[in-house]
Amino acid sequence: MEVDASSSPSVTPDRRPPWTHRLRAYRRLWLLSVLVFSLDQLTKSWISQKLEFPTYWPEEGAIIISKGFFHLVHVGNTGAAWSLLSGQSTLLALLAAATLTGIYFWRHHLGLQDRNAQAAFGLLCGGIAGNCVDRILHGHVIDFLDFHFGSYVYPTFNVADAGICVGVILYLWHSFHEPQSPQRSA
Repeated sequence: MEVDASSSPSVTPDRRPPWTHRLRAYRRLWLLSVLVFSLDQLTKSWISQKLEFPTYWPEEGAIIISKGFFHLVHVGNTGAAWSLLSGQSTLLALLAAATLTGIYFWRHHLGLQDRNAQAAFGLLCGGIAGNCVDRILHGHVIDFLDFHFGSYVYPTFNVADAGICVGVILYLWHSFHEPQSPQRSA
C-alpha cells in the first residue's frame, strides 16, 4: 500500500522557511546595513545644517578638528571614488541599485550565510544605499571628512564611503582566509 506524503500529518512537504526565519538568518547583514545607512544619513544631515554648500577651507567656515590634519567640510561629488565618472550621478545611482539587487539575488553564491561575510556585505550595502540616496535627492554625494597629510590632501569622503571601503577589505580578507574544503582524491 502506497502512502501519499502530502496527506500524512507526520510528513511535511519540502517548503521554504517563513520570511521571518530567512530575515533572521541575515540579521548581521541587515543590522550593519541599517546602522551604516542611518549614521551616514544623520552625519550628512548634520553637516548640511552646520555648513554652507560648498565649504572647502577654514576661511570659508570649515570646522577644524585638528589644524592641518582633519577638517569637516561640505562638498559634493557627482562621481564615484576619487571623482571617477564625475558628472554621472544618474548612472552611478542605477549601478548602485543594480549592485544591491545583484547582492540580493546572488547572496548564496557570495557566501552570505557566513557571519563574517554578512558583516562585510552589511557595511557595503549600507554604504551603497547611503550614497545612492544622496544621488537621488541631491544629484551628488555629500562628502565632509577631509584629511591632510602634509601637502597631500586625501579625497574627501563620508561614512558611506568608509563603510564601503571597510566592507570590501573585510570581504577580501575573509575570502583569502576562509578555510578551504579538502579536495577529493580521484
